[in-house]
Amino acid sequence: MNILSFDIEEWFHILDNDATKSEADWANFPERIYQNMDLIHELLGDQKATFFCIGWVARKYPDVIKRIAAAGHEIATHSDLHQLAYEQSHRVFNEDLSRSIQHLEALTGKKVKAYRAPGFSIMEENKWVFESLINHGIEIDCSVFPAKRAHGGFENFGTAEPCWIDIDGHKLKEFPINLEVIGGKPMIFSGGGYFRLLPYAVLNHFFKKSDYVMTYFHPRDFDAQQPMVPGLNAFRKFKSYYGLAHTKGKLEKLIKNHNFVDLKTADSQIDWSKAKVVRI
Repeated sequence: MNILSFDIEEWFHILDNDATKSEADWANFPERIYQNMDLIHELLGDQKATFFCIGWVARKYPDVIKRIAAAGHEIATHSDLHQLAYEQSHRVFNEDLSRSIQHLEALTGKKVKAYRAPGFSIMEENKWVFESLINHGIEIDCSVFPAKRAHGGFENFGTAEPCWIDIDGHKLKEFPINLEVIGGKPMIFSGGGYFRLLPYAVLNHFFKKSDYVMTYFHPRDFDAQQPMVPGLNAFRKFKSYYGLAHTKGKLEKLIKNHNFVDLKTADSQIDWSKAKVVRI
């Protein structure tokens, strides 16, 4: 099962960076979302995917969201203002989530059923987020990164395959990021900097051997001409900009050589009565 998904945000929505922290800061940067979304639509053709969209994009560029929906893709939420979930209070998180759902549903006329946290920022310390998602009608979460990472990760989650999350008797379907163990250490190859760093032959090998892959791409991942975001150290510059010119070609080859589905199709193909239950 290879799930194709995109996180729809602007090129400057970089986390943990003071220069791009707030909505006021974002006004300092030029838009690039239209040209990058054109490229994604061209790349996909008839291939369907799930698009996790932030509410800010829905308000500022409603035609971007409408075009995604008109092409038959699934619309999900990626929060409203693209902030790390573990830095938010219960109240701020709930208000942010509610705004994003309202704006996306108003544009598409369809219920938003799935969520992905910015930076996969659900951890052991803020697992209360799962209950908030259930309370807002979210049925599927795609936020668990079951290993250590810069934005925390949920190292002790216990599985990297689709499962149920049970929080005080309330259940939520979880599609975590998949893992590949290399040299005894877990590595994620299916999106972001990891995808851009690895050559196609290695990616193709991992896709062939994996029973489950959850991809995650951003418009900026295909934009080799984007400006340099201020405030990044040397490592983050490398991580954020290396391999941008080759992302499109690698993904095109993978789509040609492997079967991909969107999240709602993947959900329908799973026998959830047999899925593992992770009790939180």
